[in-house]
Amino acid sequence: MRGQSPKTLGAGMLVVLAVVLVAAVVTSQQLLTGARLDLTENRLYTLSPGTRTLLARIDEPINLYFFFSERATRDFPALRTYSQRVRELLEEMSAASGGRLRLQVLDPAPFSEAEDRATAFGLQGFSIGPLGESVYFGLAGSNAVGEQALIEFFDPQQEAFLEYELARLVLGLLDAQRPVVGLLSGLQVEGGFDPLSRQMGSPWVVVEQARQLFELRSLAPGLTQIDEDIDILWLLHPRDLAEPALYAIDQFLLRGGRVLALVDPFAQLDQPDPMDPTGGMEHVPASSLNRLLSAWGVQVPEEEIVLDDVNALTVSGMAQRPVRHLGLIGIRRDGLNNAAVTTAALEQINFAFSGHIVREADSPLALEVLVSSSEQAAVVPAFAARMNPDPESLREDFVPEGRRLTLAARLSGSVPTNFPDGPPAPANGAAADDDGDAEAPVRDHLTHSRGDINLLLIADSDVASDRMWVQVQSFFGQRLPSAFASNGDFLINALDYLGGSEELMGLRGRAPFQRPFTRVETLRREADARVSETLARLEAELGETEQRLAELQSAREDAGSLLLSPEQEAEIERFRQRQVQLRQELRQVQRDREASIEALGTRLKILNIALVPVLLTLAVLVGAWRRRRREAGA
Repeated sequence: MRGQSPKTLGAGMLVVLAVVLVAAVVTSQQLLTGARLDLTENRLYTLSPGTRTLLARIDEPINLYFFFSERATRDFPALRTYSQRVRELLEEMSAASGGRLRLQVLDPAPFSEAEDRATAFGLQGFSIGPLGESVYFGLAGSNAVGEQALIEFFDPQQEAFLEYELARLVLGLLDAQRPVVGLLSGLQVEGGFDPLSRQMGSPWVVVEQARQLFELRSLAPGLTQIDEDIDILWLLHPRDLAEPALYAIDQFLLRGGRVLALVDPFAQLDQPDPMDPTGGMEHVPASSLNRLLSAWGVQVPEEEIVLDDVNALTVSGMAQRPVRHLGLIGIRRDGLNNAAVTTAALEQINFAFSGHIVREADSPLALEVLVSSSEQAAVVPAFAARMNPDPESLREDFVPEGRRLTLAARLSGSVPTNFPDGPPAPANGAAADDDGDAEAPVRDHLTHSRGDINLLLIADSDVASDRMWVQVQSFFGQRLPSAFASNGDFLINALDYLGGSEELMGLRGRAPFQRPFTRVETLRREADARVSETLARLEAELGETEQRLAELQSAREDAGSLLLSPEQEAEIERFRQRQVQLRQELRQVQRDREASIEALGTRLKILNIALVPVLLTLAVLVGAWRRRRREAGA
């Protein structure tokens, strides 16, 4: 070894290192086959436990067909990057399913078999770019019995809910039967006589939409139990519910049933019956579930409505003069929960004289706010608004409270029953079923919930009415709705969310795939701050120079002369020199910023190119050594 030259030693070390790297690669292929390691900060490639549980339920193969137009998107790098994200998540789900979720990636080029296949599934190309090329970016799935499900287009703006959308498609192929929704309402939501127009009304648009997506059943207000096959209970202004009906709702929640409840301290559409001989003097257009909720530390105050100055809608006042109505409010994106599936993609939800949700500190229920007012909001007595809902009178004594008020929320948690002594006695003294024909069978009385209850609570019922979000026109006998707000989407999203499996309800929005370079942005902000500081000094010195020149001019005996005095010329020359110095400082700040960014990039390259492979190689070698040690000990 002593006689060997340094070149020979260097070459020998390179050979040894190459042999070690090759051995590490071969060993890693044997030891780490099928192993996956997610080193991203936000765990982008780690499936949620709910998704893994859902995939484990697949007992028969499910085929997924991912259609993406490679050639047509060559000039859209953002779309191509997102398509890679979608594909990688699909591959991760396929790997986690143990092969039961089969993925095919297809490029539907024009006039190709893949395009014909996409069309057969019902997918359509979307025209993008100046040339209007047709782009496919969707997913089709089919199960063993031929049922199909689609995602027509993957919107990059909804990346946070990508895993939820994919899991929901898989769930639809697993459980293809539509959820059953039981609707109980104190309003004429399915048509009937409208006391305002004095005519027979049509069903509310949101009810018609729900009927297309779910199996919708109407329930009588006098119910004493809720059928076993009902998945979701939709309470829309449940007025004057008797104890047996409240008990049925209590037990439904405790059994694991999901509830969408719209209660209201002042429902504008709840008008008294014109045939009422008393003139409706005793009629109170309010609904509440506080008999149940209060025992769980949550309530919607029955005599309070929310006024909001920031979100007030503009309506026609006296003499058709536009006026902002504090009781009619449109909650935009800043008041919607962007991390919740039900509200993330919505633009605006309109409310009318909404109540608000209050949760006590010791409540066993967790509250997830979905919709909230602005901080320029306040609560006022509902009675005053009912007696005089004029916009001008509402503003007279309005004083903002400086806090956000919760208008809609999701409640979950383990709770006891509100009826510890068992079922209450029927209101009429005899048990009867929903039709009133025979005695209803008594189920096992639950004293505590089976797991967490799921209740989505909205403190307004007018939010579902057509006038708050949609205009309906008649065209040759067909009703054509045109939405101007997102109320319908909100309610359908809520039903769709509650109709999902436990695994699906556990999914939340995830961090985006594309992350900003936070360190680079910090360097730029610091540099911009120094630039702003230097410019401020320059402007200040310019002001001082102008003031000094004015003082010199006023002190001259020949004040009317346009010629500069020697003192003025010297002052101007001093400022010019200072200006040159400050400009040099600005250029130096910019050079320092670019040098810092470049140095950061160099360090990252070194870490990615050299350090990370070395660490992975060491990890593989340590794993191989431990495995051999275990085998030797065995």
